[in-house]
Amino acid sequence: MRLVPSASLWRDGGFTRSWAGSAVSQFGDRISELALPLIAAGVLDAPADQVAWLTALVWTPNLPALVLGAWVERRPHKRRLLIATDLVRAGVLLTVPIAYALDALTLGQLYAVALLTGLASVVAGCAWAPFFAMLVPRSAYVEANSKFGAARSASFVAGPALGGGLVQALTAPVAIAVDALSFVVSALLLRSVALDEPAPTTGARSALVRDAREGAAHIVRDPILRAGLACATTVNFFTFISSTGLVVLFADRVLALSPAAIGLTMGIGASGSLVGALAAPRLARRIGVGRGIAVGSVLFPAPLALAAVADGPAWARAGTLGTAYFLIGLGVMLFDVNLNSLQTAVIPDALRSRVAGAYSTVNYGVRPFGAVVGGVLATTVGLRTTLVVAAVGGTLALLWLLPSPIPGIRDLDDDLPAAPVGVPGSTRRT
Repeated sequence: MRLVPSASLWRDGGFTRSWAGSAVSQFGDRISELALPLIAAGVLDAPADQVAWLTALVWTPNLPALVLGAWVERRPHKRRLLIATDLVRAGVLLTVPIAYALDALTLGQLYAVALLTGLASVVAGCAWAPFFAMLVPRSAYVEANSKFGAARSASFVAGPALGGGLVQALTAPVAIAVDALSFVVSALLLRSVALDEPAPTTGARSALVRDAREGAAHIVRDPILRAGLACATTVNFFTFISSTGLVVLFADRVLALSPAAIGLTMGIGASGSLVGALAAPRLARRIGVGRGIAVGSVLFPAPLALAAVADGPAWARAGTLGTAYFLIGLGVMLFDVNLNSLQTAVIPDALRSRVAGAYSTVNYGVRPFGAVVGGVLATTVGLRTTLVVAAVGGTLALLWLLPSPIPGIRDLDDDLPAAPVGVPGSTRRT
């Protein structure tokens, strides 16, 4: 795999501004991921199952992503769509501090905020797939995904600590306002990106459902996409049994850590994702893209079992949780950077948004079910046991990869297995 030197990507103004916009909004997201559960649990005194519904509703809009992806495929300006979704999320999030200031904040409003921001995120994800392919040359997919992953990882390092500090010093609703501002900044940066976007190839009068079905059919017929989706879906279901909201609740109620300590611990632990993002291209060169995916699929969920046994004095509880999060972050990035790059290489240009939508329907659509199951388990068998179930079940995702072509793929220049001839849009991007 002949990677484009890092310096050449940084010299590309469009890439740099897109990367900066993504980085800023990622930092904001980490703040809200901590602040929303703390508002529900602390301000509104919600029990564990109701906190879990917050996470479930964020991911519920992925269920119709199959059709949303087909709709996005028809839109001629993906960049404008990304900007619009940033502004929608900013406006929705701002309703939280406003309602709090008016003493009118309810759990129902938090659920609505979670659902609407989740819907905007799904649309943005479907638009991002073709935007990324137009922004970055094929030879730089792994390197570019590594850089975007590093920004996301850095947000997991500093974001929770920043969020915990903001919650403790200024209250959680004010922290939500900071996330809203991050989306405005992201929109302004994307607005300055100049990108030639080809006209959509989907016929204007073709049936939306038929277009959506083509994206799903391509995944089913492509051995790489099919195995990757099955693996990612399994990992997502089980890791969302121990969703961020329940981990925050576990750290708060079981480990008895303060909001600042929770944010700092998770932030330090998340440095593993930064290490993983930076190491992913090197690991891909050493052991191959496919094996990097396999290693990440196990290292991602397994450390949840370590978090479950955290005990002892406060420093030991925080240290064990931080170590588990370090290993989880390392596994997430090894998995995501390599799998995202491989998928970008095998998806045809004409199907990118539709495949992204179909993929999200299954891969991300399973997350709310995992979150709900996690809430039920947490209230019936306890938070510690729930974490163990998530760890054991998540590692089973490796079984989907073993009989597939993925473990044998060393780089993106390989003669990758293709979908059967005759499938709409089966021509590879070169």
